[in-house]
Amino acid sequence: MRRGGGVNYAKYGYIFCLPFVLAFLIFSLYPIVYTFILSFTNKMGLGITGFEFNENPFSGFQTMFKNQLFLKSIQNTFIIWIFNFIPQIALALLLTSWFTSRNYTLKGQGVFKVMIYMPNIITAATVAMLFSSLFMYPIGPINDLLTKIGIIEEPVYFLRSGNTAKGVISFIQFWMWYGHSMLILISGVLGMNPQMFEAAEIDGANATQTFFRITIPNLRTILLYTLITSLIGGLQMFDVPRVFFNPPGGPDNATLTVSLFIYDQAFSGRYMFGRAAVASVILFMIIVVLSLFVFFIMRDKDEIARRKAEKALIKGMKMKRGAMR
Repeated sequence: MRRGGGVNYAKYGYIFCLPFVLAFLIFSLYPIVYTFILSFTNKMGLGITGFEFNENPFSGFQTMFKNQLFLKSIQNTFIIWIFNFIPQIALALLLTSWFTSRNYTLKGQGVFKVMIYMPNIITAATVAMLFSSLFMYPIGPINDLLTKIGIIEEPVYFLRSGNTAKGVISFIQFWMWYGHSMLILISGVLGMNPQMFEAAEIDGANATQTFFRITIPNLRTILLYTLITSLIGGLQMFDVPRVFFNPPGGPDNATLTVSLFIYDQAFSGRYMFGRAAVASVILFMIIVVLSLFVFFIMRDKDEIARRKAEKALIKGMKMKRGAMR
């Protein structure tokens, strides 16, 4: 009971939060901490095996940065992510402008949104198998189509080239996720105050000016969320490259991502958990640094300037009061 005689319901809130807190501690926090610990050890072997901390705690990191395969996996991950995210966010913004336009009314918007979002609900394994069948050699839909329209004379083994393999993986990631990004951006636009758009129409702003001068600036927070989630998901890319090529990695390891490298070190018969932990920690630090950089470039400069001005004003008033005393 509270002092005023009412019932204190705060404890029930803690009780409802307890299952999530326990699940987070057991399945998230503990694995993260244990991975950091393993990164300083020589842990190897399957099952309950002993391990020792390295004499030089950072020797695993030094070795990993000299591992050419690991460095190539980082390069592949960034290339695939960049070439799927740039068209993804561009098309998502274009579709957002189209579906939220006050000047153009599209009939059957719900059907289009469902069709655009549908690739995101299909499992990555299914999508990878679909595209693997499309690019099959020597007989496959893509080769048949290009042969019939005269672009190529003979079937081409597209997936033998590393650059083509990266392009296909990038397109799959783009195709699966642009609908998801679009719906997030649309929800952000629908949450804006409609009076801003009405004022822009009264002032004579056209659709393009309204989108770039009002919609985009007010979507800063939603765009930041989209950038961060895409960054985290893109750098942890695993399922599509893993299923698309057998063995994983593609031609000349062109589609070997960091997550695939970590999986290969830890579970593909190697059981080098210390080395896998080192690669995981490096990936984690890369994500943290890039996320902080994205937060920095997406910061609201006007809001920061306003806060500085307020602090300077308050400081000036305090100094003035002190001088008057």
